[in-house]
Amino acid sequence: MKIRVWLSYDLGVKGDYESLYLWLDEQKARECGDSIAIFLWEDVENIKEDIKKSLEAGVEFKKTDRVYLIFKKEDNYTGSFIIGKRKQAPWAGYSSEYTEDDD
Repeated sequence: MKIRVWLSYDLGVKGDYESLYLWLDEQKARECGDSIAIFLWEDVENIKEDIKKSLEAGVEFKKTDRVYLIFKKEDNYTGSFIIGKRKQAPWAGYSSEYTEDDD
């Protein structure tokens, strides 16, 4: 059985987009906004590792590249970075939380 997965990618300015786009085209992926694609993948026990191996076989990733995968696991959706890791959000620090001072 195939399941729907979302792939979010950030390869920076000099990333290997050509190879990534070839890989996405081979998956018959559909565009879902800037740097997000959706496609079907065989539901396997280690889907994250399976997709990561497939990507790394065709795309040259740098240390700063990031790929985030979202998929349905049992009755919930889950997501994690399969390439790279989380970094500080560009919106961090924009809101201010109210705190009372003890004067």
